[in-house]
Amino acid sequence: MGCSTVMAQDTTKVAEKKKPSVDFTVQGDLVSSYIWRGMYQSGAAFQPTLGLGVGSFSLTAWGSVDFTGQGHKEADITAAYTIGDFTISVADLWWAGESGIKNNNKDGKNHYFNFDNHTTNHIVEAGLAYTLPIKKFPLRLSWNTMIWGADKKVNDKGETKQAYSTYIEAAYPFAVKSVDLVAAVGCSPWESQANYLNNRFAMTNVSLKATKVLHITERFEIPIFTQAIWNPNREDVHFVLGITLK
Repeated sequence: MGCSTVMAQDTTKVAEKKKPSVDFTVQGDLVSSYIWRGMYQSGAAFQPTLGLGVGSFSLTAWGSVDFTGQGHKEADITAAYTIGDFTISVADLWWAGESGIKNNNKDGKNHYFNFDNHTTNHIVEAGLAYTLPIKKFPLRLSWNTMIWGADKKVNDKGETKQAYSTYIEAAYPFAVKSVDLVAAVGCSPWESQANYLNNRFAMTNVSLKATKVLHITERFEIPIFTQAIWNPNREDVHFVLGITLK
């Protein structure tokens, strides 16, 4: 009887140790302009994040709306699973805009719940990321391909097909004194007129992001970041200032 009790207690302890941790992310960014993979999306915007992490799995809802409330509006949901140094993800991207402004809906509706592959404004993107297991050189490589939805192209026969727009990026985080930096280089390897505006291989993003925490009081601090972004394909440049609230 006593032995069974001890075994039961040991089993409980083992179960407790194996129980995955649950984490929530609640934060928002204020940015001077919204630039995505080197592509201009909108002017000043508010970008909230709501995330749930359970062990190696995460589910994140992220959005962006410009300060006017009448232009760019985005709502993305991403599911990701990390295995060792690899992360596999599937994201639903939707940036049709407020009241059909960007998708030219004459009825003034956003049509978020339209999931017909031929007419939807949603895009499903599959991603794979790998971080080198080297502490002194934590280079992160990622590949993202749009596999379904409003990412189309017209072939030589006049047929509308999936474009499979792809973005490949190498990002390297490092620090200089109290400033965290991330240098990144990204490209679109083949034609993507719908999203990256290129006919062939194109470098779309060369950027450097710097983040510093401002200590307002002993209990209150605000992360602030700046980012310089160049898009060689578009011959464009952007400078972004942002504040994170969490």
